[in-house]
Amino acid sequence: MSFKFALKTIGLIGTMLSTSVFASCPDYLNHEMRMLGSKETINFCEAYAGKPMLIVNTASNCGFTPQFDGLEALHKEYADKGLVVLGFSSDDFFQEENDEQDAAAVCYDKYEVTFPVMATSGVKGADANPVYKGLGEAKGYPSWNFNKYVVDGSGEVVEHFGSRVGPDSQELRDAINALL
Repeated sequence: MSFKFALKTIGLIGTMLSTSVFASCPDYLNHEMRMLGSKETINFCEAYAGKPMLIVNTASNCGFTPQFDGLEALHKEYADKGLVVLGFSSDDFFQEENDEQDAAAVCYDKYEVTFPVMATSGVKGADANPVYKGLGEAKGYPSWNFNKYVVDGSGEVVEHFGSRVGPDSQELRDAINALL
């Protein structure tokens, strides 16, 4: 077997594998969005296909904003087990900073968040970003900031928790553990 043939075969197998992974990615996750305070974007299917996720709508000036600490703790505790914590900054409830860099400072400087947080976008109703349209249709739109959606590795939304269910709550941890 020639070296060129082997490289072509490896490339073809890689293409088939990546195509099958992306083919199983649900439409609502098959999008690319920009990260908060950055020009960097994330394609959710490419980055997280097959991984369980905890998706949370966030805001910088909410009574629930200190939940960033607990979300970061979950991220650190469960990242090695495959869980992706993913934040979506939103001003749908009028509690996000008007300046995106100020919102980023709250996330990354004040709370030292290391999990991805997407740039400010809508999370409810007709103005919801594509990810939140899928979440909302599956389990209901958020009624306030810091709603939590537990999504399995195939993209099925398995649980939706309101703001009062904190990152350290046993019911949220049980839902996460059930996926891992």
